[in-house]
Amino acid sequence: METSLHRQLKAIYAGDDGCCEVVHGKYRIDAVRGDEFIEIQHGSLAAIRDKIRKLLAKHKVRIVKPIVANKLLVKLDERGGAELSRRRSPKRGKLLDVFEELVYFTRVFPHERLTLEVVLVDVEERRFPGRGKRRRRRSSERDFQIEDQRLLQIVDSQTFATTADLKRLLPKRMPKQFHTAHLAERLKTPRFTAQRIAYCLRQMGAVEIVGKEGNAILYSYASKKAA
Repeated sequence: METSLHRQLKAIYAGDDGCCEVVHGKYRIDAVRGDEFIEIQHGSLAAIRDKIRKLLAKHKVRIVKPIVANKLLVKLDERGGAELSRRRSPKRGKLLDVFEELVYFTRVFPHERLTLEVVLVDVEERRFPGRGKRRRRRSSERDFQIEDQRLLQIVDSQTFATTADLKRLLPKRMPKQFHTAHLAERLKTPRFTAQRIAYCLRQMGAVEIVGKEGNAILYSYASKKAA
């Protein structure tokens, strides 16, 4: 089912002069504004990879990718039932999380007709008991289903059209040759996150492998022409 979050973002990006739920051939487009197709994708970018690739053959496309910065959890006694409690989730999303999605999207992005807009959002998530539907053993606290997610506010928004845009998220001062430990230390992020970033940038041609330091692969930024 479509969430309130998806509907709210769709209305925002369609604006007063755009249209929502436009049928184009075998596809349904979330919004069309002017000559740009807009897709709101809260789920994995991999799920729309083929669709976007085909649309880009003739059309300008904007993918709006929401990342949850803060989440207010609302516990219900049942679906559509009474509210039992409210609390803030300890999890925090950040712009850098976009690389987790781009791992599966490097054959589509970048493209001259594609814009990726990442929006940090605060949401309210309404949950009700899952009645033991989870297959793995989990505590009753984690056995829930999501009734809906609602947009509370847009915290930040960044637009990416090229690999140079993505590199704005990275540290400005890096060694001429660096490995993922350097990247992780400067970003204050786990090593596996840095490895995903390096993978994405290498697949997109923004960095290149220049050697090794022990077991670590050394990278350097590709020339501006190559990137």
